[in-house]
Amino acid sequence: MEPEAREIVLDVCGLQPPEPMEQIMSALGTLEHGWHLRVIIDRQPFPLYSILERSGYEHSTRAFDAHRFEIRIWRNA
Repeated sequence: MEPEAREIVLDVCGLQPPEPMEQIMSALGTLEHGWHLRVIIDRQPFPLYSILERSGYEHSTRAFDAHRFEIRIWRNA
């Protein structure tokens, strides 16, 4: 990830599927070069990871606890 990247923060905690995935994909559609998306979510979105990899994005996931995660997503260089 670029060190001076700007971010979009998206909190999708409490939303029922498929709304979190829809909001994440919509936000990714607006992501410009040099920006990253920081998603706060209350479950591991395992299907999202393979979609990101196939679509040319990188990501990292950090667990705050068993029910809250932060996912950082950015375009491959």
